[in-house]
Amino acid sequence: MSTYPNLRMRRGRSAPWIREMLAENRLHPSDLILPMFVCEGSGCEEPVESLRGVSRWSVDRLAERAQEAARLGIPCIALFPNTPPALRSESGEEALNADNLICRAIRAVKNAVPEIGVLTDVALDPYTSHGHDGLVDAKGRIINDDTLEVLTAQALVQAAAGADIVAPSDMMDGRVGAIRAALESEGHFDVSIMAYAAKYASAFYGPFRDAVGSRGLLKGDKRAYQMNPANGMEAVREVELDLAEGADMVMVKPGLPYLDVLARVKDEFGVPTFAYQVSGEYAMIEAAAAAGVGERDALILETLLAFKRAGATGVLTYHALDAARLIGT
Repeated sequence: MSTYPNLRMRRGRSAPWIREMLAENRLHPSDLILPMFVCEGSGCEEPVESLRGVSRWSVDRLAERAQEAARLGIPCIALFPNTPPALRSESGEEALNADNLICRAIRAVKNAVPEIGVLTDVALDPYTSHGHDGLVDAKGRIINDDTLEVLTAQALVQAAAGADIVAPSDMMDGRVGAIRAALESEGHFDVSIMAYAAKYASAFYGPFRDAVGSRGLLKGDKRAYQMNPANGMEAVREVELDLAEGADMVMVKPGLPYLDVLARVKDEFGVPTFAYQVSGEYAMIEAAAAAGVGERDALILETLLAFKRAGATGVLTYHALDAARLIGT
């Protein structure tokens, strides 16, 4: 039997005050993590052409951006280096340099803005001449176990520089356990691991590769270690393994095309679960707004709210500064 007109759902939408009162999810600046790209030089801001509104910043310019994020209530920034070509190699040794670009950036941010969290990427693609996340053999295959040794050393270098969260994004098997054991053995008990647990071999990463300087370097593709976009249950298995190995938090990447995976992971495990609104997603919003087919501010907030509705603890997004300003108005 119909309950109409006794129950009219529109009554709960009839005025701004009641819509606000009945909202099931809300955005807050503390839900956001701001990714930032770092480049060599002094006083530099290098716009990333394929990421409208996003720039690479020299180490001496990072502090002001981190301070801005902190003022807006953003709790954490994520740092990614654009390693000069001369420092890239087949085995990515620059990743282990305690004075490399990312380590200098960590120290600069923590010295200037100690109250903000710093998350760092653990993977070799910003450092290899072939653009892969791991070591490669003569046949072009990724050498999983040898790569673990390098990733572990990379994580230790970043932790020693002051990173609060190390985030292995490489998708090598066993890397979370290896990194956790190394952090414990070296006394980095308070350094968290945010595992890129469900990272898909996606078509949405192109502008990011421009930003870190790896576009055009990649030989082949990453399908042999990043996840198949066709698979959902596999993501649950990946998350379960990373948690068992010592991950404190997990991530689903990309974001909007994988909201079903995000919701499944959060429902299954109930652990801190993050989403990365990746560069291609950001670029589409900017392109839509520039073409006049969508209102930019509304697109930003609606997509971020979708992550919260799906169960995200937080979101890495290049729109973090804009979103925090909009939320505060």
